[in-house]
Amino acid sequence: MGQALTGGADGLLPDRHRQGDFFLCDIFDALPKDDLASMEHPLFSLATRPDRRILSYSHNGVSVEVTPSVKGLATIHDKDILIFCISQLMAALNAGRQVSRTLQLKAHDLLVATNRETSGDAYRRLREAFERLAGTRITTNIVTGATETTSGFGLIERWEIVRRTRGGRMVSVAVTLSDWLYRAVLAKSVLTLSRDYFRLRKPLERRIYELARKHCGRQEGWRVSVETLLKKSGSASPRRVFRKMLRDMIAADHLPDYHLAEEPGDLIRFRPRVPAAASPPVIGEAAR
Repeated sequence: MGQALTGGADGLLPDRHRQGDFFLCDIFDALPKDDLASMEHPLFSLATRPDRRILSYSHNGVSVEVTPSVKGLATIHDKDILIFCISQLMAALNAGRQVSRTLQLKAHDLLVATNRETSGDAYRRLREAFERLAGTRITTNIVTGATETTSGFGLIERWEIVRRTRGGRMVSVAVTLSDWLYRAVLAKSVLTLSRDYFRLRKPLERRIYELARKHCGRQEGWRVSVETLLKKSGSASPRRVFRKMLRDMIAADHLPDYHLAEEPGDLIRFRPRVPAAASPPVIGEAAR
């Protein structure tokens, strides 16, 4: 293939927006996808108010430290932006399209895809979510894309409003993902989520669903101690309060795809609502 024409002596103008510089999010109804690393480990705050704690987590050789900006830690609801970006990139990769670490998206499409309101206040909250995602810093040795490095990075590298309406509402946004997250996408280290994930109001419900989705896989179920579940969830609640929240979740029984049940020995068991096609179906040992 010949070199791209860049302008100059040939009389052509420069190619100022060469394809591949950014990926346009234009795939309708892309399946929700989430990266395995942030499903497995607690990178997002479950708080509903600004959370300015430094979070530290260590489990089975993995260490994570999450540092907030003055705006607070990125929340699990802020993660909707990343899920939308991952979903668009994965749909494009599966279709054989070229992708880029920088995406251009329509704010309205993001709000609709993640089951959010499209009021003026929703756009304000979306801007605040971008600010928290860019400001939150993570230091970790989690492997993504077969690469283990201990490094610090933001959940997104940068973002900017490309276009506004006359009233000041954002229309188009450019967002650059961290190398760490982009490696995970290229390695296809992702799982599909239920669309009903975006209907879960409570942060802990979303986090518990992520863990269930990650650990059940194609097995018949997953059994885990309340202590380990508390640690992996990233909840700041005391164990007694956390256990009560799990019991409320069990009683409500509206977690997508999975039933929860309490078992003797302070264990929680997750079972798929529809039996998984596994060979052979095995219930694993309690998670350590």
